[in-house]
Amino acid sequence: MDYLLIGLGILIVLNVAVSFYLYKRDDLDNFQKVAQIVIVWLIPFVGAIALWLFNRSQDNDNKPSGSSFGGGSVDRISNLE
Repeated sequence: MDYLLIGLGILIVLNVAVSFYLYKRDDLDNFQKVAQIVIVWLIPFVGAIALWLFNRSQDNDNKPSGSSFGGGSVDRISNLE
């Protein structure tokens, strides 16, 4: 019985966290938000984790690549010396 309550508690916390994460996303339409939140609650654990990972992967595609400021080549600076 204790394992059931622990599992249920983890499920509720995970679903609430992912639902809030989806609700706060600006790149989804209202219909998409509602549909994804319904999927999170209808398919326990798998739906929440899958939709969280999918939406996080969408954020990674929009980040600029490289860590240097300006985007120029470092070799060009060393040739000036």
